Amino acid sequence: MPGGLNILLLDEDAERLRAALMLAMAQRALEGDARIFLQMEAVRLLAPPVATPRDAEHLRAGFPPLATLLDEALGDGVAVIACQSGLALCAMEAADLDPRIETGGLLSFMAAIDPADRLLSV
Repeated sequence: MPGGLNILLLDEDAERLRAALMLAMAQRALEGDARIFLQMEAVRLLAPPVATPRDAEHLRAGFPPLATLLDEALGDGVAVIACQSGLALCAMEAADLDPRIETGGLLSFMAAIDPADRLLSV
């Protein structure tokens, strides 16, 4: 089984979140653990309704919209973690999010990375 994959999403770019979700789901298909930490303003991407202007383009190409991709990733065991400071910065609360989304800090996210794991920033 591969080591874990830890993805740090650094900005409020929905297409980067889409890529992170796809990478994490590929990791899960390989039976590895996957976590995505949305740093600071990136947590705004998790505010309902989850959507992006490019969803229609993706649908035309046969790909799911961002909300469906997020739901599938969460259902597949991808850990999605919203930055607690980011929630405050964006005037959001944990209760605003899908209950499967965790909250935490960057320090706890980094501390949980095993030496055999990979860390990507997108």
